[in-house]
This record gives sequence, C-alpha cells and structure tokens, in this order.
Amino acid sequence: MSGSAPASQGRRGIRPLRWFIAMALPVVAGLSVYAIVQWGTAPLLGKARALSEAPEDRRVEAPELTGGVAWLNTAGPIRMKDLRGKIVVLDFWTLCCINCMHTLPDLANLEKKYGNQLVVIGVHTAKYDNERDSESIRKAILRYEITHPIVNDAYMKIWRTYEVQSWPTLYLIDPEGFIVGRGAGEGLYDALDAAIAKQIKIHRQKKTLNEKPLRFDLARQHEKGDSPLFFPGKVLADAEHNRLFIADSTHHRIVITDLNGKKIAIAGVGEPGRADGGFDKASFNDPQGMAVDGDMLYVADRKNHLIRALDLKAQTVKTIAGTGEQDRENRFGGGAALKIGLNSPWDLLLRGNLLYIAMAGHHQIWTLDLKNRQLSPYAGNGRENIFDGALTQASFAQPSGLTTDGKTLYVADCEVSAIRAVALPNQQSGVKTLVGEGLFEFGDTDGVGKEVRLQHALGVAFHDGKVYVADTYNSKIKVLDPEKRSCTTFLGDAGGWLADPLFSEPAGLSFAGDKLYIADTNAHRIRVVDVKNKTVSTLKLEGVEPPRIASAAN
Repeated sequence: MSGSAPASQGRRGIRPLRWFIAMALPVVAGLSVYAIVQWGTAPLLGKARALSEAPEDRRVEAPELTGGVAWLNTAGPIRMKDLRGKIVVLDFWTLCCINCMHTLPDLANLEKKYGNQLVVIGVHTAKYDNERDSESIRKAILRYEITHPIVNDAYMKIWRTYEVQSWPTLYLIDPEGFIVGRGAGEGLYDALDAAIAKQIKIHRQKKTLNEKPLRFDLARQHEKGDSPLFFPGKVLADAEHNRLFIADSTHHRIVITDLNGKKIAIAGVGEPGRADGGFDKASFNDPQGMAVDGDMLYVADRKNHLIRALDLKAQTVKTIAGTGEQDRENRFGGGAALKIGLNSPWDLLLRGNLLYIAMAGHHQIWTLDLKNRQLSPYAGNGRENIFDGALTQASFAQPSGLTTDGKTLYVADCEVSAIRAVALPNQQSGVKTLVGEGLFEFGDTDGVGKEVRLQHALGVAFHDGKVYVADTYNSKIKVLDPEKRSCTTFLGDAGGWLADPLFSEPAGLSFAGDKLYIADTNAHRIRVVDVKNKTVSTLKLEGVEPPRIASAAN
C-alpha cells in the first residue's frame, strides 16, 4: 500500500519524495516487519543494518506532517517549520509491533545523548482498528514511557506522503528541513548515531543548528489515578498456596499478594534496571509472564531480555537466563542459559524441569531446562507468519501468552490474532491453528474455525476443558473449545453508553478454582471473575502502594 507524495522544492529543482527513495542508497532492513507490500525475496535476517543517506544534491524537503487526527505528548500540532534548526527523526510505528517496541529504547538513548540537538517525532500509523483510537495510543505512550510527541496518523495519510512500506521506518531530517536518511527495521541505533553526529558537525559549521532543547507537554504529567498498579501485563494465581503474583509492568516490579489482594511482598525498586539481589534492591524492566514452582517464581523480564528467578522465602532475585542484551540473530542455536541472548520473552509456562518461553521477538517458543541450565528453540522457524506443521517448520507471529491442558501447549499468537496448539514432548502432532488466519486478518467475530476473528489476543488460560482468551484489542474475554474450534464472547461488552467498559485491553489471565484473575492492563487493575455466575469485581489491594520513585514520575 503506497501512495505518491507531493513534489517538494529541493535545491536543484522540484523532485517528488519517491525520487529520493529510488536514487538513494538501497534501504537495508534490519528486521523489517509487517510489510504492507510483499517483499518477496527479502531475507529473514538482515545482518547489515544501515541508514541510506542522500547525497547533498539529491535531498528533498521533508513533507509537512499533515493528515493526522490528533497530536499526543505535546500541547498541540507540530509543523516541520517549527523544527527548523533541529535534527529530526521521524519514527513510523504502530503500538502492537515488537520491532517498533525494540526501536523505542534506541530512540530514547539518542534523545538523551543529543538532548540539545535532536527531536524525535513518532508517526503512529495503525495496523489494528483499535490502534486508531487516540486514547489507545495515549495509553501506549505511558506504557512504553515515550517522551517525544506522537501524531495519530489514523488514516495513513502521512504514511503515504512519506511512501512508507513497513513498520518501523525511520527518516532523518536535517536542521534545514531536508531528508538526509532513511532506514527500515530495528537495530538502526549505530547508523543513526553516526548520521546524527555527522549532521551536528555539518550544521554547527553552517551555523544552522539550534542547540536549545525543546520541551513538550507530556502525557505522563497529566495521568492521574488511585491504583497502585501501572499497566499490569500478566497475573499468576497460585491457589495451592493462596498467592497472587502481579507483573506491575510499567512500575517495573512484581507485586505479591494473597488471593484477596493483601500484600505479601514486592520485588523491585520501581525503576527500570536489571540488578539482582534482595527484593528491595533488585530491578526489572517491563516484567511480563510468570511461572511458579513452590517457593521459586520465574519471571520473563521482557525489556531486559532475561529470565529471572525469585526465591520467595529468601526474597532474592537472580538472573538465570539471557545476557541482558537483545539477540536478533540466533533463532536456531541453544546453549548455556547465561551465554545465550534472548529476544523479548513475554510469557512462561512450567512443565517439570522445562520452562517454556514465548519468545515474542524471535516469533518462536523456546525452552529452558532448569536442571541443566540449557536454552533451546522448541517450536517455530523464526519467520513472522502463520503456518502449521512440524515444530521446527511452523511459523508464529509474536507469541505472547501460554497455557496448557497437560498434553498441548496453547499459544496466544497475537500478531496473527490467533490461538495455536503446540504439541508437548512425546505427542505426535506439531503445530496447528485453532482460530486465526493471518497478519491482517482480525476483527471481533464469534463462530467456528475460519469464521472466528480476534484482535491482537495476548493472554490464554486453560480451565475445565476450555481455553479462555484475553482478546486484548477487543477488550473482551472469549472462550475457545479446542476440539470444536468454536469461540464465543464470555464477557466484555459495555453495559451501556454511560457505563464504564468491563475491561480495557486485558493482557493476562490466570485461574484459581473457578475464579479468573485478569490483568486489565490499560485500567491499571486486576479484575476477578467468578466464571460460574459471571460476576466481575476489581481486586482491592491492601498494603500495596505505588513505588515512591515511579509515582513521582507518573
């Protein structure tokens, strides 16, 4: 899907933007995903990550940022002429995209390094219907801790003007308003860093660089609420020991209560980091899925690309897998757990000594042998798609939720809005799709098999022969019969135009008896559903407070 851009007056005459793209050095995609057009022969992994740069006489003026429906994280609309004197990075992204999520920390680091010279503008161009909603984007800004302005390009008008083809795509614009570089995919930090430094040198000499920092009216300055949680991503109920584990994701901590919400302990200081040690000194960065074995809790520490082990008796945190650096390349080689890099582990499930990992960034399922401390790829070929077959041949797309009936691993495969069934060891079958059809096949439709449409489902929980689904972007809980492949809405429709919706982008599910605990992410709360009579309540947390450091920032 590509449109023509208006011609721009460059230094050597009028040239359309597509002329620059055609004449510039070839764009090298680091890990380009979600291509609107079919790339065909594009490699699975681009080992070279580069930013194509335009020669001096081939630059074109950056088109205006018109066509968005709203501006967020700033007091009002921003025009390109408002940014004259600044080096500008335009980040075309969408909030569901794992590669876009991986790009955000790179941009944050560049903003910090070049705070006086650089301005980043996010152009949010939605994939899903739900992502066109400015409130969903505002919540994502808070959840991902974004500190630069975002324009909601809900109808792809800016996308078409800049002739973008995939998420994420980055444009580099010089202080005079000319496009000087373009790149697609994640992993462009080094190339951007070098290109920005080059532009600073050039424009200091030309005296066209404004080194007075710009300040924006950030969304976090206006976010208020009475919940001690901030975007809880996952929840784990332990009925046997009367414990509830909450991944308080954007507070970067693990909250432990009893099943009634009374505080037992909190692990993590409330600021992003990766320190091991006592609960009061340890740190996490966007923790997500969890698994428990007696007095040991395992946590998928997503942004740190680590698996952490929490000794619940000693109240200590220890890293047991990952290097702390994202590994974009290794999809097929396992090895010693602390020597293998991970890629956005999102959920965990424990079976015996095997810890199953939904490796969202690799589009695979991995295992960690807790006895031998060995990591291994288990299912998925690493290509982002939906394809059934043998374990090593099947394709997944950002798997983010795991559950099991003891024989089959059920996977919330969010970017294809699908629920997949994966054979556990000693089972005959490989991977099969229960519902879901493709990267751009989504909606909100009950039915059987191919009739069913979900929208970016992030969580699953098996109970009484059924798979309960957190249909995240539809803000509903659905029930899937894995044998019949029938899927129906269980809860989620609002009670009327004046009533608050039951859920706001729920992402995590866990059962304790007939009670379903739900991480109601965008509402900053845990909901409890009695599945027998469908009553819904909000868990009242007792003794749990926001972290002091994080609450000051929020």
